[in-house]
Amino acid sequence: MFRNILVAFDGSPPAEVALHHAVDLARAEGARVTVLTAFPSYVDIASTAAMAGGTRINMDEILQQLQADAKALLDAARARIPEGVPSQTVAASGAPAQVVLEQVRKGQHDLVVMGSRGRTGLGAMLLGSVSHNVVHHSHVPVLIVPARKDDEPLEKESSPAATEE
Repeated sequence: MFRNILVAFDGSPPAEVALHHAVDLARAEGARVTVLTAFPSYVDIASTAAMAGGTRINMDEILQQLQADAKALLDAARARIPEGVPSQTVAASGAPAQVVLEQVRKGQHDLVVMGSRGRTGLGAMLLGSVSHNVVHHSHVPVLIVPARKDDEPLEKESSPAATEE
């Protein structure tokens, strides 16, 4: 059913769990996984610098560091994907929801998998929600993996009956 799965990944525990689910789906479906991360754009950095007032910063240096951090994050994610699962990584600058939606179109993905931090009420309204934005604007299905209380990636647990001899 799914052949080209996009995983929005920011390194958070919910994103780790989402990656785990995406890999399981890819194995079951024989699908490809693309892991995507977003980092601030040059314009975002300039806006932040302007708000900081008299603080002098080297925007090119900051952008290079953000790109290096994104690459390291994606390398770590890719290391969690088994060799038998076709995968690639993409780093793009911009607002995370817009980066995800653009990659869906550009990469011809047929499913988006992403974690949710579980913010509700005022926290979600004030901070916005990347997953909420993607769900409402994506033309492909979106699987939202909810935040878990223990924030640990799901591991396959064996049942007690299966371990008894």
